[in-house]
Amino acid sequence: MAQESSHVAHAAVPHRVVVIVDENSNPFELGCATEVFGLRRPELGRDLYDFRLCSPEPRTPMRDGFFTLAGVAGLEAAEAADTLIVPNRPDVEVPRRAAVLDAIRRAHARGARLVGFCSGAFTLAEAGVLDGRRATAHWQWADSFRARFPSVRLETDVLFVDDGDILTSAGSAAALDLGLHIVRRDHGAEVANSVSRRLVFAAHRDGGQRQFVERPVPDAPDESLAPVLSWAQERLDAPLTVADLAARASISPATLHRRFRAQLGTTPLAWLTVERLALACRLIERGEPHLETVARRSGLGTGANLRALMRRRIGLTPLEYRRRFGPGTGQGPA
Repeated sequence: MAQESSHVAHAAVPHRVVVIVDENSNPFELGCATEVFGLRRPELGRDLYDFRLCSPEPRTPMRDGFFTLAGVAGLEAAEAADTLIVPNRPDVEVPRRAAVLDAIRRAHARGARLVGFCSGAFTLAEAGVLDGRRATAHWQWADSFRARFPSVRLETDVLFVDDGDILTSAGSAAALDLGLHIVRRDHGAEVANSVSRRLVFAAHRDGGQRQFVERPVPDAPDESLAPVLSWAQERLDAPLTVADLAARASISPATLHRRFRAQLGTTPLAWLTVERLALACRLIERGEPHLETVARRSGLGTGANLRALMRRRIGLTPLEYRRRFGPGTGQGPA
């Protein structure tokens, strides 16, 4: 997670997320945005975001003419966005209409956060806001993207890129990963976990995990990592090693590494670190005052190690994180 952006601060008014829908937009990413940012959260006792859709036309044909979207706000709604999610679509070589690109440029100029799901990176690059910036897009369009936008620092083997006020995700499912990352960045790990549980989706896949994960149809027996992952998540405070995980799964460490790479796109130790850091964040949010206790209960060992990891991976010190997401802080972005 990146450092807290200047446009994010605590306030009573929910942060406004606006999605621009344009001709031939992908329904899946629109659904991801709606699920993550648009639903009411009675289980949390508050709304996380003020969410709306807008379009440059009264009626917008969606991808391949599957259906037509109507009854949403006009493009002027983008002018009030704190976070603006830009259009994406499969025909990446077709230029976006000027009105949409202008709305994106104005949002960027006033300090709004910009988000591109999948081919949305093409829209951001076409608007000129990605020059010199880090971004990602679906792996199948990497060559095309680099040829058209050589000044953008494209990262092709990650799930998403958080470059502060501009965030981009890879293929369709990575939109959910990026959406949950944004919720975590805005509201903390505990709220993000609540949203992920409602989605029945993995709470935290690190942005640096690979886009392409091999998922061959298995022969018997089932080689799913789910049982050993659940077992490990209940023992994060223990000094777990790769050998421990392999023994629990009744396989060799080398086989465990191969399955982690194939099924999760990461290594066992990297996965453990991400899970332990997420647990440390939840402990801080729940009010644990002692840094050494947080480090011990999350399996990160020492307060110094916890501080270093949080600074490197989240962009906040434990004290800064507590001030932002601890009990009674009125968590949330402006």
